[in-house]
Amino acid sequence: MSKTGNLSIHSENIFPIIKKWLYSDHDIFVRELISNAADAILKFKKLCDIGEAADNLNEPFKITVTVDKEASTITISDNGIGLTEEEIEKYINQIAFSGAEDFLSKYKDKMDDDQIIGHFGLGFYSAFMVSSQVQINTLSYEGGESLLWTCDGGTTFELEEGTRTTRGTDIILHIAEESREFLGFYHLSKIVEKYCSFMSIPIYMVDANKKTEETEKTEEADVEDIDTEEVDEAQAKPINDINPLYTLPPAECTDDQYKDFYRKTFSDYHEPLFWIHLNMDYPFKLKGILYFPKLQNDFEIAEGKIKLYNNQVFVADNIKEVIPEFLLLLKGVLDCPDLPLNVSRSFLQNDGFVKKISDYITKKVADKLISLYKKENEKYKKFWDDISPFIKYGCLRDQKFSDKINDYILFKTLDDEHVTMAEYLGHDLPDAKDQKADEPQDKIFYVSDKEKQSQYIELFKENNLHAIYLPHPIDASFISHIESRNPSLKFMRIDSDVSGALGEGEADKTNEGEIASLFKVALNQDDIKVSIENLNSDTTPSMILVSEEGRRMQEMMKMYGMPTDNLPASDMTLVLNQNHTLIKNLTNDSVDATTKDLICKHLYDLALISNQSLSPDAMKEFLMRNCELLLNLTK
Repeated sequence: MSKTGNLSIHSENIFPIIKKWLYSDHDIFVRELISNAADAILKFKKLCDIGEAADNLNEPFKITVTVDKEASTITISDNGIGLTEEEIEKYINQIAFSGAEDFLSKYKDKMDDDQIIGHFGLGFYSAFMVSSQVQINTLSYEGGESLLWTCDGGTTFELEEGTRTTRGTDIILHIAEESREFLGFYHLSKIVEKYCSFMSIPIYMVDANKKTEETEKTEEADVEDIDTEEVDEAQAKPINDINPLYTLPPAECTDDQYKDFYRKTFSDYHEPLFWIHLNMDYPFKLKGILYFPKLQNDFEIAEGKIKLYNNQVFVADNIKEVIPEFLLLLKGVLDCPDLPLNVSRSFLQNDGFVKKISDYITKKVADKLISLYKKENEKYKKFWDDISPFIKYGCLRDQKFSDKINDYILFKTLDDEHVTMAEYLGHDLPDAKDQKADEPQDKIFYVSDKEKQSQYIELFKENNLHAIYLPHPIDASFISHIESRNPSLKFMRIDSDVSGALGEGEADKTNEGEIASLFKVALNQDDIKVSIENLNSDTTPSMILVSEEGRRMQEMMKMYGMPTDNLPASDMTLVLNQNHTLIKNLTNDSVDATTKDLICKHLYDLALISNQSLSPDAMKEFLMRNCELLLNLTK
């Protein structure tokens, strides 16, 4: 038997279109062809289950990927349903006719679970992205003769008698010269792992030209650190896990299994903090595991990866339509067979259904966090410093998540205790709708840098005052978010307004004008703001307070790359402690003007050093003045 014919297409340029536009990555042919092979097996299994076919081979179902570098071929074989001549005509020669959809339509009343992967009928033609010729060698489960279909990427095909003697299909790709990298056994194995590591049918890799270890290393010289034992092992056992952990009921999974799955899936040997196992059947099907990783530094916040699967077939990483933006900071696996994928199965079609999936994932994450807070509070507090960037980012990006998690946000105090906002304030926050703009605000003092603000921290501790640590880059935006939701709150950095908190009643302002004049002359700064305060300390003569509003504005300008100078004097206040001897001496007539001038400059520099770094010129003058003061002491 021999037959030739024309492919039924609407455009003779369909193959160039497929090659250039249908798929963004050429390696995706691996996913498409192996998915088709899995579909062929699943279809046959279903026919056996409902009594319409009998498995006369009595061998395990499997998919085999054979690489023959010498022959320049890759063969993907299955022992599934096979194809008849009529089916080749219908599903292969008529481009974009999906055999999977046709099968589902025919047996929809007898299908318990939609496990068939294919939907669009274009996946097979991805083979031509990397092949100069493609062949199908197939034998149907119904019997008849074996068939061999051949096409070189044009609009014609040839159909003749094939060589297959058992049920199933071989897809033989004659790899084009420009795509020979796919003939590397190790390289192709990694691609199969990428797309099919969780596929439900066992996949075996076979090297038809298996060489010695040294030869193989030479041939794969472009791949670093090849583990030849790993290559051998790939041919001895399936390359994929047909029952990945996320498909099992959570009650059957142990902590060690969750950790092992994390290490293997993400090649991350740092243990995750905790995880959330998703398992939903209604109103849509969704399974998966989301891991909260331990951040190693502040810059890792954008390095999460959530792998999206459709019926255990990899689709893409970090698809923002399905995964809430803030959860892209996490690592995990999500599998949703109901996803409305586009024709290339790489991106989602615009569908309101996707938003429901995203909302569900957000809800489950919030529920898990709340459950941890209520049932495992010590563990929750232990994790907090690591998970707080995720949660704060979530509050900024998702209003519903913010509403749900608001009462379970923790803040770390100067005593290294974790408290909620209500616990810090000693009372519950009023509802925003009941607050009035002119009502007095609760001040919440915070520390952003322990070293630079150490003087202020010590003063707070000495006076048994409370402040919280907010050291992460996201905290600046987060506290603005909280203030917008709670008009009764005002966050103040510990160096912005501590004079009232540390005071012992009203200060004596009698000499404030005289002392301010001394500093203006000594520092040659007419606009410097000086305030005399009655501080509850006899060891701190001076400090700089920085306007919270001015500093936040400057930080925001820096964030957006806008040019900024040092804070203007109007945003800074030099606070002098009237209880300190040096301040008292400034109004003592027995102290000469030169010494008062030195004291003013020195007090100002000491206050600056406690708040920020001195400029090179200011530091030089400060050191010279220190020497002068020491010389005066030795006279």
